[in-house]
Amino acid sequence: MNHIVLYEPEIPGNTGNIMRTCVATDTILHIIKPIGFDLSSSRIKRSGVNYIDKLEYHVYENWEDFVSKNKGTYYYFTRYGHKPHDSFDYTKEDNIYLIFGKESTGIPKEILRKDLDHCMRIPMTKNVRSLNLSNCAAICIYEVLRQQHYNDLLFEEPHKDKDYLIK
Repeated sequence: MNHIVLYEPEIPGNTGNIMRTCVATDTILHIIKPIGFDLSSSRIKRSGVNYIDKLEYHVYENWEDFVSKNKGTYYYFTRYGHKPHDSFDYTKEDNIYLIFGKESTGIPKEILRKDLDHCMRIPMTKNVRSLNLSNCAAICIYEVLRQQHYNDLLFEEPHKDKDYLIK
């Protein structure tokens, strides 16, 4: 199973977008407190549209609480990473956790130091320090899914009653 982990998220729109991505990719979302907003806010619901009821997510009091309840391979996305996100083989793991830090400061160095081999960075120009958090989560979960041949995701429109074909 694939998982996205948000360490102390601060921006509701990012979290809402990631919620929608998790529903689209059959990914479980984990949110580690403190959270910089109310999870029931209208901005979350607007970003997640009407898919939030299909989302499996869990909220944890802190990092230690999360680690004690979740076993698998952790991958950390950080500006301190030196490997690109596609440099790992995601086909050999049962539980993959893609961990993203809070928008302002990222994942604490104390957490990263314990597993430097799994720290990575999405390649980009020298003109930008980082991409938007929800964009990063989407890029990375789709790389995992690409390597897994997209598991059971659909390749065509699921609503057969609608005619979306161009004639």
